[in-house]
Amino acid sequence: MARPFNFSAGPAAMPAEVLQQAADDMLDWHGSGMSVMEMSHRGKEFGTIMESALADLRELLAIPENFHILFMQGGGLAENAIVPLNLSRGGQVDFVVTGSWSQKSIKEAARYAQPALAASNADSNHTTLPEPGSWKLAAQAQYVHICSNETIHGVEFHELPDLKALGSDAPLVIDFSSHVASRTIDWSRVGLAFGGAQKNLGPAGLTLVVVREDLLGHALPICPSAFDYKTVSANGSMYNTPPTYSIYMAGLTFQWLKRQTEGELSGVAAMEQRNIAKASLLYDYIDSSALYLNKVARDCRSRMNVPFFLRDEALNDAFLAGAKAAGLLQLKGHKSVGGMRASIYNAMPLEGVQALVQFMRDFEKTRA
Repeated sequence: MARPFNFSAGPAAMPAEVLQQAADDMLDWHGSGMSVMEMSHRGKEFGTIMESALADLRELLAIPENFHILFMQGGGLAENAIVPLNLSRGGQVDFVVTGSWSQKSIKEAARYAQPALAASNADSNHTTLPEPGSWKLAAQAQYVHICSNETIHGVEFHELPDLKALGSDAPLVIDFSSHVASRTIDWSRVGLAFGGAQKNLGPAGLTLVVVREDLLGHALPICPSAFDYKTVSANGSMYNTPPTYSIYMAGLTFQWLKRQTEGELSGVAAMEQRNIAKASLLYDYIDSSALYLNKVARDCRSRMNVPFFLRDEALNDAFLAGAKAAGLLQLKGHKSVGGMRASIYNAMPLEGVQALVQFMRDFEKTRA
C-alpha cells in the first residue's frame, strides 16, 4: 500500500529510502552490534558517521573552506538568541522583517543587542518583499538578519541580497531553515546561515550553523560556553553531546540528495529544478482556479511552503476531510493565518503535488 503524501511544514516528510535505511540499521549499525542511538559520540563508529555527514554536506551545499559547519541543538528559534550572543557585540543589528519568523528573531535579539528595523513588509500583510534598495541599513550594524523563506506566510528571497552593493560591510545572516538544500547558495553574500534540520535535512533535534571563520571569537561574556560558536567549532561540534541520531539521519539524507539527478544535474542543483517544477504546478493551478487563492506576490512566492485559501471558507473542514481520505495529510494552514498550506520540501515527490492538484480540481468541480 502506498504511503500517504505528508505536506507538514515541519517536522516534515523524509525520503522513504532514508527511513528504510534507518530501519535496517536500527538494531545493528554496520555490524557494530549497536544502534546509532546507543553509540558513544566519542567512539570511532559515530566518528565515521559525523565525518561523512560533514563532508557530504560541504560538498552538497558547496560550502567554502573558510566557513565552519556546526551541528548544534535548539532549532532555529534558539539560534535567534545564539546568533546575537555571538555576533552582535552588544551593538546594533539590522533586521528585515518579512513574516512570523523574522518577527520572532528581532524580538529575541533585543535581549542581547540593539535591534533596528531596516525594512518590513507588514504593510502588505507579509505578502511581498521589501526591495533591498529601500532598506535602511546602519553603518554601525554588526550584521543584517533576514529569514530567507518564511514558512507561515509563504514568501521567499529567491536571490540573496548583495549587502556590499547596498553600501554595507555588515555580514548577512540568513535563517534558511525551510529552504536549505532546496537551491544553490551564493556564499559570497553570506556571513552566517542557520536552520533547523526538520524540514529538508532530517528529523527534529539537529540545528545547522554555517559560519564564516572571521565571525568566530566575538561572543558576549554572558554567552553559554556550549553556544559559543568558537568553542563549538574548536571541539568539532562535540563540546557537549551532539544530537547523534539526528546527525545520523541527516547524513543518510545527504547521501540520498547526492544520488538525485535531473537531466545532467545532480544533488542540490537537481533538487532546485524539481522544486521549481513542483511549485509551478501548484501555483499555476491555484491561479487558474475560481475556488482557491494565493495572496503572495508572484515574484516572491515560496517554493517550499504554499499557503492558499478557499474563497468560501465554510468549505475548509470538508476540504481537509476529503484530502485526508485521499491520502493527503497536514494541509491545514498555520493558526495565525488560517486557510491551507502545502509544504513541498525536497522529500515531496512531483507525484505528491500532482495528487494534490488533482484532488483540488475534483473538489472544486463538486462545488461548482
